[in-house]
Amino acid sequence: MHVNVERDRCCSSGQCVMTVPEIFEQDDQDGLVRVRLTAVPAPRFAEVRLAAELCPGGAITVTEDDGAGSAT
Repeated sequence: MHVNVERDRCCSSGQCVMTVPEIFEQDDQDGLVRVRLTAVPAPRFAEVRLAAELCPGGAITVTEDDGAGSAT
């Protein structure tokens, strides 16, 4: 699984940071979210999916690898 944040869509709510601080952080300068780890470790998959669902700006994209090289 990989995760990406479109900073131009981020509204700085911080829901993702509160949900998975190991993956997301907020920039001290502008308050926008940054991804700390783009390749998500398996134990964090469910939390990252939840963070994407909770994002009010729809700024988080999750790409799930199925082992065959395709994304869903």
